[in-house]
Amino acid sequence: MREDQFVIGVDYGSDSVRSVLINVHNGDEIASSVFNYPRWQQGLFCKPADNQFRQHPLDYIEGLETTIKDCLAQAGGADIAKAVKGLSIDTTGSTPIAVDKTGTPLALTPGFEQNPNAMFILWKDHTSVLEAAQINEHATKFDTNYLKYVGGIYSSEWFWAKLLHIVRVDAQVHEALHSWVEHCDWIPFLLTGGTDVKEIKRGRCSAGHKALWAEEFGGLPSDEFFSSLDPLLTGITAKLFTDTYTADEAAGTLSPEWAERLGLSTDVIVGTGAFDAHMGAVGGQIEPYHLSKVMGTSTCDILVAPTAEIGDKLVAGICGQVNGSVIPGMTGLEAGQSAFGDTYAWFKNVVLWPLNNLLSQSTVIDAATAEALKAEMAELIIPELSRQADLLPLDFDNELSIDWFNGRRTPDANQELKGAITGLGLGSDAPRVFRSLAEATCFGARSIVERFISEGIPVKGIIGIGGVAKKSPFVMQMMADVLGMPIRIHQFKHTCALGAAMFAAVVAGIYPTVEDAMQAMGRGFDVEYYPNKANEATYTARYNKYKTLGNFIAQQIAKSAQTVTDNSVLA
Repeated sequence: MREDQFVIGVDYGSDSVRSVLINVHNGDEIASSVFNYPRWQQGLFCKPADNQFRQHPLDYIEGLETTIKDCLAQAGGADIAKAVKGLSIDTTGSTPIAVDKTGTPLALTPGFEQNPNAMFILWKDHTSVLEAAQINEHATKFDTNYLKYVGGIYSSEWFWAKLLHIVRVDAQVHEALHSWVEHCDWIPFLLTGGTDVKEIKRGRCSAGHKALWAEEFGGLPSDEFFSSLDPLLTGITAKLFTDTYTADEAAGTLSPEWAERLGLSTDVIVGTGAFDAHMGAVGGQIEPYHLSKVMGTSTCDILVAPTAEIGDKLVAGICGQVNGSVIPGMTGLEAGQSAFGDTYAWFKNVVLWPLNNLLSQSTVIDAATAEALKAEMAELIIPELSRQADLLPLDFDNELSIDWFNGRRTPDANQELKGAITGLGLGSDAPRVFRSLAEATCFGARSIVERFISEGIPVKGIIGIGGVAKKSPFVMQMMADVLGMPIRIHQFKHTCALGAAMFAAVVAGIYPTVEDAMQAMGRGFDVEYYPNKANEATYTARYNKYKTLGNFIAQQIAKSAQTVTDNSVLA
């Protein structure tokens, strides 16, 4: 009789961390647990108006320990724990942090505990827009095209722009900083008991897509590239890395400290980390030339193709193409939208503003009832808006929105762009505006598909995973209509965590390849949305209108920025 073996997948999202305990032989979920970051929930260390979003490492550590222990407790405790063979993690990205020479985040060292610049700089932190623009301009001065594998445009969401911004604005952090580490690289280092920053195994995924690492360059761009960009970066490459590791390679084994904290064995093998969407694509059983869309607060779209078939082909305006970043032996291509679920959440907050800000002043109901009412309405608002929006007729002249509420990730990254709503009239109620926002996110998805196709990369199908994909039939049907393509929704709830578990099974030696783990542990698809041909012509016409409006907004923002620059020069 086959002995049961288990692995743990840990998925760090923007708002919470979730862990799953998986049976490696069939992919069955034995237990799962979710932990909301407490400091993040309180809005600590963030300034949304300034595009500053920081997360404290304690949120990550507490969530890691809580969710894994909870999974083991649900499953039966020590007996199950003995059968756990591997553990892998994924995180958002690019979400880097300054560390000292021991690899300890500065926020965990004396004097930096409350300093946002010493914390993880979340992917959607856009305080480094200026630095990204300077990197793009600077790159044109070199014979080597260091941006060729990141779509030709460097983003403020990424590794180097964030590092440059932090060392410029915070001299204390700059002085104490010994290295700069992605969240997905730091957690495995933590779990394996690392004490020397030089020993951190940097993932191929994060290094290639966000840090300009490439096999062709023999590692990172030269020190000259960075020191001539800003003398503050002189010598920084020597403090970073040259080699990278794919996620099917081990980072080490659980340290005695973490084995005791979690109730696991020191024999548990810990995998090299990667980004959530990349492991999510594996959990969602990605196929070559099928676009895996992880749809949550933002979207991250992943496509894989055999490296031999890609050859020297470069795709402009995406978030990178890296050999082995998703599945070894294939090139992983990444795109995405900077705001997806965040767009709906923004509108939800706008609609709920009176309840959230005025209900406490009510003399009609007591405080407890007011809080209960707010919580109830918060749960009902998006489902009801979706239901009412779905009843509205599709018309060319409906309200129209642009989905750049957190800038534009793909195609052609530009985090200075802003969202817009047009075509408003006195009849424009909440469901009509919500429908236009949903359409905008679907139009943004179509622009990504069209970019891949125009650059010679076919898109043969769409795979939907993540919270929005599972929870919103309204948005998914609209997306199928807008794209003119069927969308398969993966049945597993925590697909990114499942992908991490699949990698854990490979690093533990249970399966020889990622493809084998996907075949054995994949859970398949439970819903498929087919495009309604009757809507095709109208959506295409509205999509063209969306592109025209978007081009106009981009031009106006560029003119405004140029005017500010010219006035500064004159002053």
